[in-house]
Amino acid sequence: MTLLDHPVARPAAVAVPLAEPSFDDAAKRVDDALSAVEQLDSISRAAALELRSAIEAFHRMGLLSIVRALRNDPRGKELLFELVDDPAVHALLSLHAIIRQDPMTRAQKALDTVRPYLHSHGGDVELIELRGGIAVVRLQGSCNGCSMSAVTLREGVEEALVSGVEEITGIEVLPNEPTAAFIPLGSIGHKPTDMAGWVQGPSTGDVPAGGLLRVDIDEESFIITNIDNRYSVFRNECVHQGMSLDGGLIDDGVLVCPWHGFQFNASSGECLSSPSAQLQLVPMRIETDRVWIRAN
Repeated sequence: MTLLDHPVARPAAVAVPLAEPSFDDAAKRVDDALSAVEQLDSISRAAALELRSAIEAFHRMGLLSIVRALRNDPRGKELLFELVDDPAVHALLSLHAIIRQDPMTRAQKALDTVRPYLHSHGGDVELIELRGGIAVVRLQGSCNGCSMSAVTLREGVEEALVSGVEEITGIEVLPNEPTAAFIPLGSIGHKPTDMAGWVQGPSTGDVPAGGLLRVDIDEESFIITNIDNRYSVFRNECVHQGMSLDGGLIDDGVLVCPWHGFQFNASSGECLSSPSAQLQLVPMRIETDRVWIRAN
């Protein structure tokens, strides 16, 4: 053994810091590796995919612990909101299904995929609420009726919702026109006895176009938005720090919280500042130009 062969005499390796890859480079590396795995024989491909699944499951356990700890600490919750703005963090948490949009938002997006087809047949669909695993909808135009064409369109709506939102198992179709039994004349301003939880709100004309209106029911506060005559109801509470939203402004369909500037899609409630946070959509319906809110 020469002197240089002795471990004590051997020069220490100099650590050279590696350049951090960009988000796009890291994502491309993953895509390239998955493409290569797809070229393997069936046995090798199954083993590689199982290894990937096992590693992801292991990582998800740790990530869930981190996210839960941050959410349960007021200081950590704000840090978590900031972290998910980072594309790499958001992609990682989305990959492991730790952050996701609320079911109402995903249902609206599922319906958007079939709206062009509905429009081409002179119809449309309105999502009223999610009741358990049932999506309550109102079909409009040629979608409403008993013809074979209408049945086909209804089936298309149901397929889009059931396949696009795992929480939805079926749909309930409401009548297209209100009936006297639905809103008794004597119930104006009161909770109808056959509509437990529903409260009559303001006229649609009271909600400014492209703006919002605050409505207080008992001890709860809501805001109603009007974007291109599409009305949405949310609890009057910013998901950032729980501050009220009624002092905010809507600019080009974007609601800006007046306290800390968080931005939301004024129709869906999707948070544009922190994708993991969503405004809470409240079930609503329009009957005879009045907004009805399911307050509880």
